[in-house]
Amino acid sequence: MCGIAGIIGPSNLSTLQKMNAAQAHRGPDAEGCYNNEANTVFLGHQRLSIIDLSTSANQPMHSHCNRYVMIFNGEVFNYQDVAKKLNRAWKTHSDTEVILEAFVEWGDDFIQELNGMFAIVIYDKQENFTYFFRDRLGVKPLYYGIVNHTLYFASELKSIIAVIPKENLHTNQQAIIDFLQLGYIPKPYTIYEEIYKFPAGAKGFYNGSELAVSYFWKAEEHVNKQLIFSNNFNEAKNAFKDLLEDAVRIRMIADVPFGTFLSGGIDSSLITAMAQKNSDSPINSFSIAMRDAKHNEIQYASAVAKHLNTKHHIFEVSELDTLEYLHQMTDAYDEPYADSSALPTLLVSRLARTEVTMTLSGDGGDELFQGYGMYTWAKRLNNPLAKTFKPLLVKALKQLPEKYQRGAEVFNYIHKDRIPTHIFSQEQYLFSERELTTLLINNNNTIASVKNYFPTNRTLNEAEKQALFDIKYYLPDDLLVKVDRASMQYALETRTPFLDYRVVEFALNLPYAYKVKGDITKYLLKEVLYDYVPRELFDRPKWGFSIPLVKWMNGELKSSIENTLSKANIESAGLVNYSEVKRLLTAYQSGKSYLYNRVWALYILHRWKESENKRNLV
Repeated sequence: MCGIAGIIGPSNLSTLQKMNAAQAHRGPDAEGCYNNEANTVFLGHQRLSIIDLSTSANQPMHSHCNRYVMIFNGEVFNYQDVAKKLNRAWKTHSDTEVILEAFVEWGDDFIQELNGMFAIVIYDKQENFTYFFRDRLGVKPLYYGIVNHTLYFASELKSIIAVIPKENLHTNQQAIIDFLQLGYIPKPYTIYEEIYKFPAGAKGFYNGSELAVSYFWKAEEHVNKQLIFSNNFNEAKNAFKDLLEDAVRIRMIADVPFGTFLSGGIDSSLITAMAQKNSDSPINSFSIAMRDAKHNEIQYASAVAKHLNTKHHIFEVSELDTLEYLHQMTDAYDEPYADSSALPTLLVSRLARTEVTMTLSGDGGDELFQGYGMYTWAKRLNNPLAKTFKPLLVKALKQLPEKYQRGAEVFNYIHKDRIPTHIFSQEQYLFSERELTTLLINNNNTIASVKNYFPTNRTLNEAEKQALFDIKYYLPDDLLVKVDRASMQYALETRTPFLDYRVVEFALNLPYAYKVKGDITKYLLKEVLYDYVPRELFDRPKWGFSIPLVKWMNGELKSSIENTLSKANIESAGLVNYSEVKRLLTAYQSGKSYLYNRVWALYILHRWKESENKRNLV
C-alpha cells in the first residue's frame, strides 16, 4: 500500500518530489524516484511497507531484464500462486517483483492473473510507452490529467494540483451537478475539468500524446445467463462460505501487525469471524463508541469479539472528538465529498494505526446482498399501481407528516430512465434533478452524468439493477474513496474481502431469493455468519455508529454553516442561487429536518470553494 505519482512529458525531479510530498502520508516508510535520461518520464513512490519490509522491495522497481520500471499502489493477494507459474529466481519475496515479472512474461494480459487491489504504472524504456492498470472494483485510486501536452497522474488529487499551474485548472460544472445529487463526484470526473479518475477494471496505454483506455473487467459482463445453485440453498451457502474464507485468508498475508474493523454488524462480524478462524492466536479487532450517542452498539461488538476470542480494542470518543475531524475531512478528500461517515472512519483509522498497520473491513456486503433500503424503493417504484397513480401519491404524501413528505420526493421522479439516480439521491436526502433546475445558476443541464442501467446476459429485477448501479458508482466513488483516504491519511492499509472479484462474480449470479427472504435482507450472508456467531447476538435493530450531524448543524456548526452559506459567500462563489439557499435554510430551520443533507452538501461544496480560493491566493 503506497502512494504513486508521475509525469510523462518535459519536467524535472523537483516537481516529482513535490508530488510525492503532497501524499507522503500514504507511504512514510520510503520515498523513491525515477527519471529517464531525456527527463521526459518521472515516476515517484511513497512506500508503506506491508510485504517484504526490506529495502530491496522499494519502488520504483526495475524488471530483471531492465527494460521496464514499475510503481504500484496496493496489494496482490495471490502473488505467491502467480510466482509459481513464472520461471524466475526471485530477488525479493514481495508482490511488487512478481507483478512486474508477470507483465514481462505475459504482456498486458497479465492483469487477468492478479487478484488484488491495485493501481499499477509500468514504463517501457525501450519503446517509450507507459501502461496503466486499475483493479476490477476500484479499491485503489488513480487520478490523471493532460495539461500542456504533459500527463500527470497520482494516487490523490492533491498530488496533481500541487504542481499544475492554478490558471490551468477550472471548476467542472458537471461535477457540481453530480455532487449535489449524489454527495460525491463519480468517475470519470473530478471537480476540475482537466483531471479525471482512471476507471476501475481498466487498462491504459500512453504513447506520449493520448491515453487510450479499455476495460478488462466489468461487473455487468459477469452477470451470467444462468443462476448458480438455483435449486440448493445449502450448497450455495457452503460454496460461498469456502470462497469468502479463502478471500479472507489470502488478505491476511502480511509482514506487519493487522486487525479488523468490528462494528458489531453483519458484514464486519463475518469478516472478523473468518479471520479469527484462520489465525492461531487472537487477532486484533477495533471498535469505536460514542459515549454520548443516543444509540450505542459497542456492547454488541464486544459480545461478538468475546465469542470469537479476539484481542478487542474499544476506542471511546465524544461527539466533539469526532467533530474535530471536519477540517481533516476537507483536507483528506481534496474535492467536495458529502459522506459524513468519513468523520468516524478517519477517527477509527487513526486509533487503529496506533496498534496495527493493516486492517480488514466489511465493505461491499450491502451491495452484493441487498442490504440497503433503496433496493426496496426500486421495487416500490416499479409497482404498476405506483406508476399509474404517481401524481396522486406525490400530492397526498406531501400533506402528511415529515417522514411521508420525504417519501413524496422519492415518487416524484422526472424520467423513468433515471430512476436509480433519483432513488439514490432521495435515499441520501440530497437534491433531486427537479430541485437543481431552480438551485443552479447555470441550469442548462441538471442531469447527473452517471449511467443508470447496464446491459446484462440475464434479466435483473429492479432491486438487483439498483444494486448494480451501486457497484458501478456508489461503491468505488464514495465508499471506497472514504475508506482509502481515511485509512491512508494515517498510513493504514485496509483490505476488503467481500470485493475479491471471485466473491463479487459469485454473488452477482445467486438467486435473488437467497439474498432477500420475506423481510430478511442479506439472508445468505446472515446464515453463513450464524455458523460462527450465535444468531441471538444479531436479533436486534441495527443502529451502527452514526454521528449526530443534525444536532451539530443546529448547534456547534450552526454559525459556521450560516457564515459559509451567507449571501456574500454564495454570490461570490457563483454556483447556486442564494434565494434558493435561503428558502432551503428557512424550511430546514422551521422543522423540516429531512432537508439536513441538502444543507450539508451545500456547506461542503462552499467550504471546498473557500479552500480553493485560499489556494489560489498562495
